[in-house]
Amino acid sequence: MERRYFIKNTLASASFVGAGGLSLGSCSGEQKKHITILHTNDVHSHIDPFPSGHSRFPGLGGLARRAGLVNQIRKENPSTLLFDAGDIFQGTPYFNFYGGELEMKLMTLLNYDAGTIGNHEFDNGLDGLLAQLPYGKFDFVCSNYDFSNTIIDGFTKPYQTYIRDGIKIGVYGLGIELAGLVNKEMFKETLYLDPYDIASDLERQLKEEEKCDLVICLSHLGYQYENDQRPDDMTLATKTKHTDLIIGGHTHTFLDKPSVVTNAVERDILVNQVGCFGVRLGRIDFYFDADRMVADGVSIRV
Repeated sequence: MERRYFIKNTLASASFVGAGGLSLGSCSGEQKKHITILHTNDVHSHIDPFPSGHSRFPGLGGLARRAGLVNQIRKENPSTLLFDAGDIFQGTPYFNFYGGELEMKLMTLLNYDAGTIGNHEFDNGLDGLLAQLPYGKFDFVCSNYDFSNTIIDGFTKPYQTYIRDGIKIGVYGLGIELAGLVNKEMFKETLYLDPYDIASDLERQLKEEEKCDLVICLSHLGYQYENDQRPDDMTLATKTKHTDLIIGGHTHTFLDKPSVVTNAVERDILVNQVGCFGVRLGRIDFYFDADRMVADGVSIRV
């Protein structure tokens, strides 16, 4: 089924746990299928909530609270997917002691569908990453790191597809350049491939060959770099043709609502990121009928 893409630009902001409802007004009677995308990024091993006296995030976050919110949303809409845009590791003593095992096991308990690999996933080297990957019973999609000459070969996928309520969703992942950011000894023979070229190839494959109705990129490139030639999500969005949503990470950018960007074929797509440390949960709702797709997004404090 060929679909036009349409974004209803009335994006709401949610301030409290559980305030995830969206109002689509006149569109609500027309919609036949509803896909909810939930996402996190740069959680950095924050398992517990911040103390009530914390200067920036008083009482916010915590994996148990996130789990309750995710489960509530899944009850409201069983056609829900949960993704992470990288930097699962590093930031609290939980990582120092368990090396990432606890984070992977807890994400598995939350039934994450997929995540991509951030630069901090290399903090204990490829050996350390390999030791933890089996604890993550969800897909790792990473398209522009070539692991073929490393021990990680075969543990990641360039993309994955999911079907919810008859809607086919394709997901691919992009990582930031490691050279100059991560010690060479930590990533060894991992090759970095141009993310713009890889995105172009994979989004075409997902749309034209896999026949996906919705194409999502999990990116750890960073939201935007001013006066800088490094690849970022906002530039990536302008170069895409088939991607509908870019879920970002790395720059710890707090967006109250997704950015709307015009892509290479003059179609609006969404770019979103929810800061860091698990204090927010991103939510994008896609509504499908016979000839269009409507999207609304919020950032929910956890």
